[in-house]
Amino acid sequence: MTLKKSHLVLLAFVIAGLMFVLFKLNQDKPAEVKKETQQSTAKAALTVDLVQLTRSSISHTVAANGSILPWQEAIIGSEVNGLMLTQVLVNVGDSVKKGQLLAQFSASTIDADIAQAQANLAEAKASALEAADNAARARSIQDTGALSTQQIAQYIALESTSKARVAAAEASLQSNQIRNKQTKVFAPDSGIISVRTATVGAVVSPGQELFKLIRQGRLEWRAELTSSDIGQIKNGMTANLTLPDGNTFVGKVRTSSPMVDMQTRNAIVFVDIAAGSAKAGMFARGTFDVGTKEVLTLPASAVVMKDGFAYAMQVGSDGRVKQLKIQTGSREGENVEVMGLDAAINSDFVRSGGAFLADGDLVTVAGKIPANAKSMPISKKE
Repeated sequence: MTLKKSHLVLLAFVIAGLMFVLFKLNQDKPAEVKKETQQSTAKAALTVDLVQLTRSSISHTVAANGSILPWQEAIIGSEVNGLMLTQVLVNVGDSVKKGQLLAQFSASTIDADIAQAQANLAEAKASALEAADNAARARSIQDTGALSTQQIAQYIALESTSKARVAAAEASLQSNQIRNKQTKVFAPDSGIISVRTATVGAVVSPGQELFKLIRQGRLEWRAELTSSDIGQIKNGMTANLTLPDGNTFVGKVRTSSPMVDMQTRNAIVFVDIAAGSAKAGMFARGTFDVGTKEVLTLPASAVVMKDGFAYAMQVGSDGRVKQLKIQTGSREGENVEVMGLDAAINSDFVRSGGAFLADGDLVTVAGKIPANAKSMPISKKE
């Protein structure tokens, strides 16, 4: 019994010594060997395909928002005072021609004033004729002494006064004739009636608005662009517009505002659009095609959106994922312009499925495929 106990004690010491040696050997391993051992036992999150950044020439566009407004709007008002509106011949939305009659005021009082002015003119002309005859006779006998110098001067002065009365009567008649023409309201230009405030039976004052006219029916899109983008827009460029209902059409840049708003730091670009494309007052989104540029691109499937920011999932040589924050730009087909990855030009990125990965995850690489190829299916490791 004593011998067996001594054997057991010896065996226990031998086992303890072996465990101590193994522990020391493990402590003395290099950090890299430990890391490789841990990685060999780590479990891959996904099997993915890799893709690299590609230099591509893509169309560069500038986006903007703005309202559609009349090119020019004419305000048509009343020129007469205290007259009743008897006819309104057009309504909102009507197309009118330059010189077309739009409305008419009552002209009865002005007709009476014209008749009185014509009578006053006839009387003035008759008096002027008589004064001219008297002055002519006075001049013919001024050397005979039959009339005094003072009388002769009176006849000549009366002739001049009569001529002035004739001129005043003619001016009064002309003024009433002009007022009579003003009882008719004509279109100052061709276009579309956008507002009508004229009402039959109303007595209006001078300058009161009766109609608004969209001159020539022309509309324009007033796009708001930032200070950094306005310099890229040139006269004659095309703009692709999209309305809230999804309809699209093309406009042409006419000019740009020479000033930037001090409050918003935005500038206005005026874009001509075809008549009938939209209605004044509508909101529209649009893009300006400003040419092509060479940029770095990734497939759209390689761009991951998280919390409002864009990321690309870089895969290192150890198979670990590193999440890189990027900025996106123009898009052409399935390729998206990416900014902020110039230092990673030769790096590998997860082509698709990056939304299922986090920083530091381990992945299994299935292969590398061209950036313009279709995405391969992603398989999740069990």
